[in-house]
Amino acid sequence: MAAKEPSPVVKTYLILYNAAQVLGWCYMLYQLIAYYTIDKGTDRTLWEYLGTTVILFQNAALLEIVHAFTRIVPSNPVITTFQVLSRVMVVCGVVMATPTGKVSPGLPLAILAWSVTEIIRYAYYALNLVDAVPKLLIFLRYTTFIVLYPTGVTGELLCFYWAQSHVATTKQWSIEMPNTYNFTFSYLYFLWAVMLLYIPLFPQLYLHMFAQRKKILGSSGSAGKQKRN
Repeated sequence: MAAKEPSPVVKTYLILYNAAQVLGWCYMLYQLIAYYTIDKGTDRTLWEYLGTTVILFQNAALLEIVHAFTRIVPSNPVITTFQVLSRVMVVCGVVMATPTGKVSPGLPLAILAWSVTEIIRYAYYALNLVDAVPKLLIFLRYTTFIVLYPTGVTGELLCFYWAQSHVATTKQWSIEMPNTYNFTFSYLYFLWAVMLLYIPLFPQLYLHMFAQRKKILGSSGSAGKQKRN
């Protein structure tokens, strides 16, 4: 089912939403760079330094699931849901939830990959709404993922791994038998189950982006050749 042509009100909303996300992720990238350069040696951890920005702008992406399912954007609802919820899970269910997740070496990797990806992606979406996307941005949109996707996934999985050690020790958010409801839940096993889901799902998302790259950049290249001929 194709996305509907947005009304002027919806179009304005989408432009403002994407522009706000560009600014937010630019600020986050600045914070990440500043933490390791001009503010190097600070007593604060990386999460203490930029955690609020991550929470605000990453959770704002939940609106994209609504956008996809209401068809005001052409994004695949299932893929969008997995991509957004996987990151929200990392932020809220892993990093915010555990002290070990906050100090994982995967955190700066994930934030670097996320911020660069999102700056390009949201800028592309905003400019596409006004038919003003420069060719360089199109190229970056469909090329940088080749490095940034694996980098981001590596960072996310490292955050999961660091978090699970704390959950294994404390049995955080787990329900053990016996109890009134005769129900058991292991948050540790849940974390591992999510990590294992990356094995079948990440290749699909990665290959989907390669297919999109071939469709967009390939067609652009073909059109350019025909024009020159």
